[in-house]
This record gives sequence, C-alpha cells and structure tokens, in this order.
Amino acid sequence: MLENPVNLHEVKSLYEFAAKDVHGVIVPLNKYKGHVCIVVNIATKCGYAKNHFAELMQLYDQYEESKGLQILAFPCNQFGDCEPLENWEIADFVNENKIRFDVFEKVEVNGENANPIWKYLKYKKPGTMKGNIKWNFTKFIVDRMGQPVERHGPSTTPRT
Repeated sequence: MLENPVNLHEVKSLYEFAAKDVHGVIVPLNKYKGHVCIVVNIATKCGYAKNHFAELMQLYDQYEESKGLQILAFPCNQFGDCEPLENWEIADFVNENKIRFDVFEKVEVNGENANPIWKYLKYKKPGTMKGNIKWNFTKFIVDRMGQPVERHGPSTTPRT
C-alpha cells in the first residue's frame, strides 16, 4: 500500500493505495480487488449533491450485491466551498442520509496537496484542464483489475 507514491507511472493499480475513511480508519484499497468501483469526489452542499447522491445510492443498491459494485466517495472542499463540513459532520451526514457506500476523509483532489489516489486517477485518465478535476462529483470508473477505464465530469449523472 502506498501512502505517497513517488512515481505514478510505477503504480500498477488502485489496489496499491490506502485511504482513511471518514472515521479515520485506514482502509487498504486492495479490499476492492475484483470489484468495479466508482471513485467520486463529493460535496454535501453542492448543487449536484441531491441528484448525485440519490443516483449513486440507486446504482449501489442495484449492483452492489449482484455485480459487486463499490463506490468510494471522497469529500472535497476545493470547489466553491461546497464541503465546509468536518469529517465527523460528514459522518453524521452519511448516517442521516442512509448512505451505504464507503465515504473517506476529506481530501484535496487538485494541487500540490492532492491525495495520492487522486493524483494516480488523474495521471491514468487526465481528461481536460491539464488533468485537473473541474468540479465536485467527478467520477472515475475503475475496472476489476484496479485500472481506471473511464472519467466523467459532474454533468454526467451516475446513472448515465
């Protein structure tokens, strides 16, 4: 597991990373080995939040058991101050809204302090804007081998 990979082109899959969940527990991402994953940066106060959370939950409910879909949500406050909550408040939000997919601690997805997972995802699927994440609810689809295979911006809804 890599906390801070030095060379992104040497990383073989998402499974080499670990991340702290919203409660501060370190989660090795190899626990998702063999699953299709959606990795998404979330923000509870974003205009996209209501629809995206609802659709992500629909996908999770529909495919988690039958197809093994996993959703890895990373709160981020880099876009329009849309995630002002602290991790403990995000945990409360998750419980109150009955969100059952995995939510991790708040991270940065762009810039020098970007979380290594997000650096890796952007390296593998750079998209536009020199690889940077454009806004909240950018989604990466990761295949069963831990390889990012698709990238979708916030205007693409989860069920699309």
